[in-house]
Amino acid sequence: MDSYQLSELDIRVFGKWDTNVEIRDPSLKKYISLMPVYLPHSGGRHEHRRFGKAKVSITERLINELMRPGKNKGKKVLAYNIVKATFELIGTRTGQNPIQILVRAIENSAPREEVTRIMYGGIVYYVAVDVAPQRRVDIALRHLVEGAREVSFNNPKPIEEALADEIISAATGDPKSYAIRKKEEMERIALSSR
Repeated sequence: MDSYQLSELDIRVFGKWDTNVEIRDPSLKKYISLMPVYLPHSGGRHEHRRFGKAKVSITERLINELMRPGKNKGKKVLAYNIVKATFELIGTRTGQNPIQILVRAIENSAPREEVTRIMYGGIVYYVAVDVAPQRRVDIALRHLVEGAREVSFNNPKPIEEALADEIISAATGDPKSYAIRKKEEMERIALSSR
C-alpha cells in the first residue's frame, strides 16, 4: 500500500470520529449517509440530482441546517466550528461516538405521520399521511437545530452547548427535548385527523 493512499477506514469526521455507526430504523438507512469524508463540504454538487441529498454526509446536512436565515446565514465555516465543538461536547459527556448519538436523535425525533390539507369543493379537509423517509430526516434535523437555537437565543448559553444538550436528550428519548415534543405533537394532530 502506497504511503499516500488512505483507505476508507482512515477517514474520520473532523479527524476524530469514526463513521461505523448502527442505524436501527430500516426505513432511514438509505437516507442517512455515513460515507466518510475528509471535510463535510460538498459545495452543493448534489443539488440537481433527484434524492441527491441522501448521499450527502449526515454531518454536512446538520451543518447546512445550522445556516438558516438569521445570524448564521451563509456562514459555513462558523456552522462547521459549531458542529465540531458540539461533537466534542457530546463525546466528553456521553463517552460515545457523537455520530452514533446524532443518528439515534434523528431516529427518535423523526415523525412517522403528519397532516396535509385537501381542498374539496371549497372545503378544507386535514388528512393524516405517512411521512417519506427523506422528509423524516429533514424534519428531525430541522427540529434539533430549532430547539438549540430557541434555547441559546438571547441567552448566555452558547449554541454549541444547546445543540449538544438537544441531541443528547433527543437520543435518549427525553420528553423535554424540543424535537421529541414536536414529533409527538405532529403525530397527535395526525391521529386526531384520521
